[in-house]
This record gives sequence, structure tokens and C-alpha cells, in this order.
Amino acid sequence: MNAETPNNSQGKSRDTAKPKNDTTKLSHLAALAEYAVDAWQRSILYADVIRQRGNQYQVHLAERVPNVLNFRSEVVMSGKDLPRPVNYWLVRIVPPHDKPADHMKRPFVVIDPRAGHGPGIGGFKVDSEIGVILDAGHPCYFIGFLPDPIEGQTIEDVMQAEAAFLEKIIELHPCPEGKPAVIGNCQAGWQILMTAAIRPELFGPIIVAGAPLSYWAGWRGRDPMRYTAGLLGGSWLTAMSSDMGAGRFDGASLVQNFENLNPANTLWNKQHHLYANIDTEAPRYLDFEKYWGGYVYLNEVEMQYIVDNLFIGNRLTTAELRTSDGVRIDLRNIRSPIVVFCSYGDNITPPPQALGWITDLYGDDEDVLTHDQTIIYATHESVGHLGIFVSGAVSRKEHHKFTTNIDLIDVLPAGIYRATIAESAQRNVVAPVNNFELSIEPTNVARVREIVQPDPESDRRFSAAAQLSKINLGLYRHFFQPWARHTFTPQAAKWLQAMHPLRISYEWWSDHNPLAAQIAETAIKVREQRVTIDENNPFLQMQRIGSKVITQTLDQWRDMRDSAYERTFEWMYDSPWMRILAGQAGSDEPSRTGPCTSLDHDTLVQQKVAELRAEVAEGGAVEAGIRALIYIHRFCSSIDERRANLMLELHQPDCHRGFDMASFRYTVRRQANIMRLDEEAAIATLPQLLARDNPARIREIAYAIERTRDFVPLSAAEESGLSQMLKVFEVAADSPALKLP
Repeated sequence: MNAETPNNSQGKSRDTAKPKNDTTKLSHLAALAEYAVDAWQRSILYADVIRQRGNQYQVHLAERVPNVLNFRSEVVMSGKDLPRPVNYWLVRIVPPHDKPADHMKRPFVVIDPRAGHGPGIGGFKVDSEIGVILDAGHPCYFIGFLPDPIEGQTIEDVMQAEAAFLEKIIELHPCPEGKPAVIGNCQAGWQILMTAAIRPELFGPIIVAGAPLSYWAGWRGRDPMRYTAGLLGGSWLTAMSSDMGAGRFDGASLVQNFENLNPANTLWNKQHHLYANIDTEAPRYLDFEKYWGGYVYLNEVEMQYIVDNLFIGNRLTTAELRTSDGVRIDLRNIRSPIVVFCSYGDNITPPPQALGWITDLYGDDEDVLTHDQTIIYATHESVGHLGIFVSGAVSRKEHHKFTTNIDLIDVLPAGIYRATIAESAQRNVVAPVNNFELSIEPTNVARVREIVQPDPESDRRFSAAAQLSKINLGLYRHFFQPWARHTFTPQAAKWLQAMHPLRISYEWWSDHNPLAAQIAETAIKVREQRVTIDENNPFLQMQRIGSKVITQTLDQWRDMRDSAYERTFEWMYDSPWMRILAGQAGSDEPSRTGPCTSLDHDTLVQQKVAELRAEVAEGGAVEAGIRALIYIHRFCSSIDERRANLMLELHQPDCHRGFDMASFRYTVRRQANIMRLDEEAAIATLPQLLARDNPARIREIAYAIERTRDFVPLSAAEESGLSQMLKVFEVAADSPALKLP
């Protein structure tokens, strides 16, 4: 009996364990069956969404004016009617009935990039640049373009058209708040800055978002896109692509360059994200694909100008470019504040390319001041390139603060500033957009240089690449271009464009496919019978793990490829033979020379200094109030938007006489320069300025100055300065009515 006991015991254990194993197997089979049904349903729904994408692509191409604007608009001007016609047009964004525009406010103009895609991304959805502008009550305009350029149009023609559009807006809005504020996204950024350089009188503050301006700049080990032209031997391939397009450059090729930067997203993540979230993701996916697949064309002369002078030649930030009538395009001529918004997560326009123009143009802070230029830069830590002007979170935060504080930006004195946007101490539950506060910190060229990290040796390589590009382009034009232009007729060009891989990816699956109708019918039934899967399903977890492995593998391959690009580029252009070919061998000259300064610049600066010294004792109570505020906060590390807006309040009592932002901006900047030139004399002459106004006005301005205590606690130095200034105003208000002329 004792011998049998263990056997019986083991038998009982096996008997009890067997149902447990069977249950586990059944649960695994059930999970597999559940996943199989879900995967099949998702596959059908995914195929149906891709079918809808193909249909949407065909409809979008057939539109007379293809765009992705999510707001009603009406045409104001067509670029086709200009003396030098272009394919651009100006529209007014029609505000919603519950948010009418205040025509006393300055208008905004949004310009989208013509970099392969169609227009409208700046107003792609409600939470967008245009949406923020409408919410703030500003009149809003949009400059877009048609898919096909006018034959013979040039970049200069587009600049002239933009200037004509701004002239029309100024005519429609003789606004006391100032000239139109202009937002240029990506490639539209450099284009609008070029226009502002030759027509500075047309512009209010300019915001450039994700705009490349210094094309050789970048961090080693990152930003591989800047090496592409050098690895391909220069712009000869651009010329050949235009010849193969019968005089037109296909924007789909530009989009393909963007796609190649992130193969994990292009080849896997974007499609898998749709497949994995097919029940909720389809509307967002289709909206974005309408934009991403809306390819446009550029003229041969436009694309060649861009590649030769900007991407490869990098001539914009050295003021080497000139218009056809000899006017030099010098960004230092821009008199409006320039806001540069970029992101560390942007692999298309990284911060060095967005900010490098500052270190290219200016050697030190004195150089910035003598050119009377105001530059504000803001950086985001993670958002990608398109997110800079598409992300709803960015629109509700950064673009909202730029828009609502545009007058503050407009009156900033000359210099370089860093803008930061942080959560406010006072949270607003009703209006979450008001939970952020803009702070502007004076900074300097050295701080910008720390971000850009200029590398003279890298510039030398890019200079050699630019020289090789000229040689190869000359060889192509002499030996191969006649053959290419003879071979690729307009009919052959259309066939090649239709066969572009990106276009085929949209066209191969739509209602034109004989199988599409069956998929569409099946998808309707699937939606009716759709059953969601348990998130803890082990096979679903395996799918997610597999997706991560694929992503990591593609990312590793991308990193290896990018590293190879960089090493190959450096090997090629560090070669002694390449240095000889580029004329660099045996030369100690820098690869890039700084922009030249006009001969009368120093004379003009001395003349302005003399004028400032003569105006130290000129002005009235408003000028005195501005000097007092600058004096109080002279040791403050940043300019808080609430404090800075006090300067505008100082001018409010004059509103009945007509508020003029241009004259007020001039006054603020003038007084800041006087304080910077001779602070002691500027403060000593305050009684003379106040003696020109009446006591009531003096007390009114003193009360506005005292309100600086209402915002945040003042430092000891600020409190001392405030007490000192209030005493000066009090004495002036109580003095006998002896008024100076």
C-alpha cells in the first residue's frame, strides 16, 4: 500500500493538471482565432482606406485650384494678371460668423512652401496658423499657387508677385496697428525674406517657421540631406531632370528626398500605424495624404536657381545674390523683426540651417545693432519638420503666443533675442491657450554660434562641392543637354512623370482597379460586424513587438547609410585632387567670405549716433515713460509679455488722436537706442521731457509704470529703480506749470 501511494498521488496530479493544460491550449486557440479575425478585418478596412486614398488623389488632381485649406476663402488677386505673370494667387480667408475679423487690427499673411507639395498646409485644420490668427480676430490672407508654373516665370517674378500682393493688402487695410505680419513656412521662408530684403517698407513682423537659410550648416553625425548634392556631383542632375520633364521639374522628386530621410516611417511606420489603428486613424490619414500626394511642378529656371544659388552655392547669407536690375539681396536690409522658429527634432531644417544665417551675416552684437535689425529665435525640443506648422499642439502654444504678442514683437529694439514659452503660474480652465506665457530674453551672436557650431573645414568641403557642381553642370550643358532636350518630348515627359514611383503608389489602387468594388462592399460588411480585440491578446502583442523590431532595423540601416554618406562626402572633398580642382590647394583664404558692407555704412552709423545724442533732451511724457520702464528693468534677464505690453498702454491715452504703430515703434526703438548710448544723460533729462506735459498726463503714465508690481515680485534692483522713477514723475507732476518748448 505504501508503494502504491506515490503512484496514486502522481496520478491525481496528472488528472488535475490535464484540464489546466487543455484550458490554456483552448485560451491560446481562442486568442489566435480572435486575432486572425481581427487581422483579416483590419486588412480589408486598410485596403479600403488605401482605395479611398487613390480616389481622393484623382479628385484632388482634377480640382481647378488644388489645395488643402480647411477655411473658406475668396480670391483677391491672381498672379496671372501681373506684368510678369506667375502661378501664385492671393486669397482672403473668410472668418467664421462667430469670430469676425477686427479690421482695426493688423492683417496676417500666411505663405506655404512650394517644395513639391501643393498649398494649404498652414490652414490644414482648425488648430493651425490660420486658425490661431482668426481666433485672435486679425484679418487673414493666404498666398498659394497652382500645380503648373507659368512658362518662363522665375524666382524673381515670384518675389515681385509677393510684393504686389502685400501692396494690395496694405491698400485694403490702412491699419493703424502696422504693416502686415507675414508667416513663411519652410521654403516660403527664404523666399519671403528675399522679398523683404528688396522691399522692406511692405512688411511688419516676419515669422519664418522651419525655413532653411544657411544650407551648408549642420551638426556632424546628423543632417545628411545637406550632403546629397555633393555626393551626386552637383546640380547637373537637376538640369537633366528638368530636361527629362520638358522644361519642368517634378516636385515628386523633392518629396521623395524627404521620404528617403526616414525609411522606417516611409516603408513601415506610417502604414502600420494606419493598419493597427484602422478604426480611428482613417480620417486623419486621408486628410494628410491629400496634402502629401498633391505634387506640383517648378520651372527649370526656378529649380536651377534654387539649387545653384541656395542649396549648393549658399549665396543668400553672404549677400551675393542680385536681382535682374542689379539690386543686391541683403537680408541686413530688412527693417522688420524676424522671428525664427525651428526644432531640434527637424531633420529637414535643423536649427543650424535655420539660424546659421545670423552667424554668417554678423560677426558680433555691435554689427547687429548698427544694422538696426531685430531677430528673435525660438526652438522646440522635439517636433518634426511638418509639425512646426501643422501640429495642433504647436499652433495652440507657439503660434498662438507669436500672434497675440505680435505688437510686442514689432516694438522690440534692435538686437538678438531668445523667445521661450512656458506655463503661466495662473492657469485658465476656460481658455487653456492662455495657460502659456511668452518671455523674450536678450541674447547675443555668441549664443547663436553655440547652437550653429560653424565649422570652417566643413565649409571648405562644401565650397569645393560648389566648384565641382559648376564644372559638371558646364560639361552636361555642353555635351549631353542638346541630346536630352531632343529626346524627351512633352509626351515622353508626361509618361515619365506618370510613372514616378510616388504617383504610382497613389494610382495603382482606386476605383479604377477591377477588384476595388469587391473590397469596398466587403469593407461595408466588416464595419457592420466589427469586433474589437482584447488589448492583452498575446498575438497582438507579438505584432507590436514585430513592428518595433522592423522599425529599429530600418533605423539602424538609416544610421549606417547616413554615416556612410558623411564619410564619403568628407573623403571626396578632402582629397588633394579635389582641393586643386576647387582652387583651394596652397591657399590660406577662407572658403567663405563674409558679406561686404556698403561703403557709406560707417558714415551712416556715425550720423545716427550724432542724431541720438542731439535727441537726448527731446520728447514728452511718453518718451519719459518708455525710458523709465527700460531703466527699471535694465538688470532683468528677460522681457515678460505683460510687462512689455505696458509700453503700449503708455500710448493708449493718445488713442483719441489716432494710434499709429509705426510712429510708436519708432519712438520705442529710438528711446532704447538713446538709453543704450548714454543711460546717465537719458535719465538726467527726464524732468525736461516731463515738463512738456500736463500733471494729469504725467500721473497717468506714472500709474501705468507702477503697475509693474502687479505681475510678478520685483527684484531689489527693479524695486529701487521703480521708486526712483516714481519720485521723478511725482516731482514733475507737482512742479509749477513751467513748460518747455
